[in-house]
Amino acid sequence: MESYDFVVIGSGIAGLTFALKAAAHGRVAVITKRAPADSNTAWAQGGVACVTSTEDSFELHVRDTLVAGAGLCDEGAVRTIVSEGPARIQELLALGVQFDEREVPGGDGHTELDLGREGGHSKRRILHAHDTTGREIEMSLLRAIAATPDIVLLDNHMAVDLITAAKLGFATENRVIGVYVLNEETGEVVTIESPRVVLATGGCGKVYLYTTNPNVATGDGVAMAWRAGAVIANMEFIQFHPTCLFHPEARSFLITEALRGEGGVLRDARGRSFMEKYHPLASLAPRDIVARAIDAEMKRTGEKCVYLDVTDKPADFLKARFPNIYENCLRYGIDLTRQPIPVVPAAHYQCGGVRTDIDGATHLRGLYAVGEVASTGLHGANRLASNSLLEGLVLAHRACGRALRDEPLKANHVDARSRYQLPEWQSGQVQDVDELVVIYHNWDEIRRLMWDYVGIVRTDKRLQRAAARLRNLQAEIQEFYWNFKVTTDLLELRNLATVAALIVDSALSRRESRGLHYTLDYPETDDRFPPRPTELRRF
Repeated sequence: MESYDFVVIGSGIAGLTFALKAAAHGRVAVITKRAPADSNTAWAQGGVACVTSTEDSFELHVRDTLVAGAGLCDEGAVRTIVSEGPARIQELLALGVQFDEREVPGGDGHTELDLGREGGHSKRRILHAHDTTGREIEMSLLRAIAATPDIVLLDNHMAVDLITAAKLGFATENRVIGVYVLNEETGEVVTIESPRVVLATGGCGKVYLYTTNPNVATGDGVAMAWRAGAVIANMEFIQFHPTCLFHPEARSFLITEALRGEGGVLRDARGRSFMEKYHPLASLAPRDIVARAIDAEMKRTGEKCVYLDVTDKPADFLKARFPNIYENCLRYGIDLTRQPIPVVPAAHYQCGGVRTDIDGATHLRGLYAVGEVASTGLHGANRLASNSLLEGLVLAHRACGRALRDEPLKANHVDARSRYQLPEWQSGQVQDVDELVVIYHNWDEIRRLMWDYVGIVRTDKRLQRAAARLRNLQAEIQEFYWNFKVTTDLLELRNLATVAALIVDSALSRRESRGLHYTLDYPETDDRFPPRPTELRRF
């Protein structure tokens, strides 16, 4: 058994930021199931929304967030995250993150941050590094991690399950006391003890057939927290990004909203703009509205995609501002400076997750959640563009302080071992290659049924069909789990099935349309009562 003062599961902006802050107080293990840079953060194109201009204000940013969240945001959480953002941005700059700058007009060569604008924002407030902002932040954080001796980075390790006092049969307060972790290179499951475990596992985009997320986004953190007894909230609100590149060889390539922020227009196959019919902000409307509008246009016309047109912008500007998108589109025969980009909506962001307070603390003592895996109240029923990286920064900072207050470290910065004796992992030893076919089939079935039945537009009948099939799939998967030696594929399948069921159950319980949850059975928003989050409790 290994022991650490802090265990962080995930290596995106939230997890790495927490690890850097916690390392000033004790030993930290960062567990990541692939290479450290394989995270949603590294794939983020647009940027970080933060008030840094005198033309902007906290009040405007708060208002834009609340409007996008369709009445379900926690205003206190919104105000905290928005107001604490600038200090966290300064910390990124101190780490060496290079955001784009521009010359100040008439400023004798002086520069200032070059701020972009995205859908739902009333001002330019998006800090960016061309169109690979997430990669710039991820690499800077990983360099800092590598230079910090009290951080152990366990890559190619996948968290299997949280270890709780109740699960081990201790007659004490139920709390998290460690985690079982699969070493993917050896196939062994190791036991790691810690009184402070932080979920920073990102979202669950791979639960859908089409997604902008990397392959690691299988909802691991939400599934583990659910099995451990944490509260899960608002999982019906899955954000579909309106503009994923429509090409048979590039199903997961995102076309950033910043293109629309710079004047890009959505058009149908005949070249007609259509967003004016759906919202006063047209192509810059919030994402839930744009995604539903595109879905409606595709169904109305029978076309397989719509088009994002930026051809009226200077070619040199587009190549300099969006070099990654320009080069990737060109690879597939699309010159965005001369022709519109074919796009479709795809699953993009999980707005719900493990229920936390504004400090990232969950209902289980010793367990914290930060970043996309957490439901803090910031996003409500629909995330405002580029608020996610901001939330990860602020919550990581606050969660570190909270963890130290909840579980004070010893004076010598080395925690005493807990009074719990954690057992070694017991695993089934059967490994039948023929059964792997069943695992892969179930994986595909879950993703397709979620796309067909639990997509942008829903009905109770479709949701009930999904729920019935998922119950059967979960029973099959559970049998594999107990009888076979665990593998990454099996663990990810188990987590996908759990998260899919949570999304469906949450959607069935919300009998209205709000934000990202739109159902034909209840097409109107129910304003008779104050809107409440959807909360699911296992026990």
